[in-house]
Amino acid sequence: MDISVVIPLYNEEESIPELYAWIRRVMQEHQFSYEVIFVNDGSTDHSWNVIEELAANDNHVHGIKFRRNYGKSPALYCGFEAAQGDVVITMDADLQDSPDEIPELYRMIREDGYDLVSGYKQNRKQGDPLSKTIPTKLFNATARKVSGIHNLHDFNCGLKAYRIDVVKNIEVYGEMHRYMPYLAKNAGFEKIGEKPVHHQARKFGKSKFMGWNRFVNGYLDLITLWFLSTFGKKPMHIFGFLGSVMFFIGFIAACIIGVGKIWALAHGVPQRLVTDSPYFYISLTMMIIGTQLFLTGFVADLVSRSSQGRNEYQIEKTI
Repeated sequence: MDISVVIPLYNEEESIPELYAWIRRVMQEHQFSYEVIFVNDGSTDHSWNVIEELAANDNHVHGIKFRRNYGKSPALYCGFEAAQGDVVITMDADLQDSPDEIPELYRMIREDGYDLVSGYKQNRKQGDPLSKTIPTKLFNATARKVSGIHNLHDFNCGLKAYRIDVVKNIEVYGEMHRYMPYLAKNAGFEKIGEKPVHHQARKFGKSKFMGWNRFVNGYLDLITLWFLSTFGKKPMHIFGFLGSVMFFIGFIAACIIGVGKIWALAHGVPQRLVTDSPYFYISLTMMIIGTQLFLTGFVADLVSRSSQGRNEYQIEKTI
């Protein structure tokens, strides 16, 4: 199979028929063998009914239905598990991503040898509120700096193409869909490209991802991903190092206080009790915190990346 199109969606019943008709037209024009996997992320409208109707009339359509809303990352994770095409295309279901971009994305993966190609929405509609544009610019600038992927302008664009090996070897969970290129890079897929893509105004409903919360959550996820990629397999390196430094400084400080007290007693010099000195408690606290950090690193080393059930989701139906 040439292409798998994975489409996570939440309450997009109006858009689904038009989107699929558009995808099918593009696939037929270029004679691609394909499948379209709709992942219904706990929609409360009639989205699943629309998907079932499409699947009944066209064997290229498949669907996954969550019992409740989990989020975009879990939807992509399950869609990636089901995908069988040589190239996997992801896009949003709101008709803002154009299926006409699929042939060139496919070519860049198959002929140019990219592992991942991310869309870049250069022509975003004018009039977007500052609560959306400012967090987006800050988010992308921060992501470029931390990830080291400097050629991407729009990390969060839903329209992306992947070599099948990429989606089978990365783990997307929580809200990590924002950092798919970073996840791919950490998995060893470093040939990452970008393609300017056409961005359309939303035709039905309203955006479900607006405001500063995207930047706040994205920033926290980026810190998590950076920490996991840097110390995830070796947490003792950071916690053990910090703990050892703090314990050593506290221990030396306590020794200095103790030696000073002994010297004063030996020479008959009046001096207050050790426990009356604030430096004694500071050094003691540093030793305790250092020990805790060291033990934290040791325990984290034992349980590192061993969480079970992180990507288990209640799927009600598949078609």
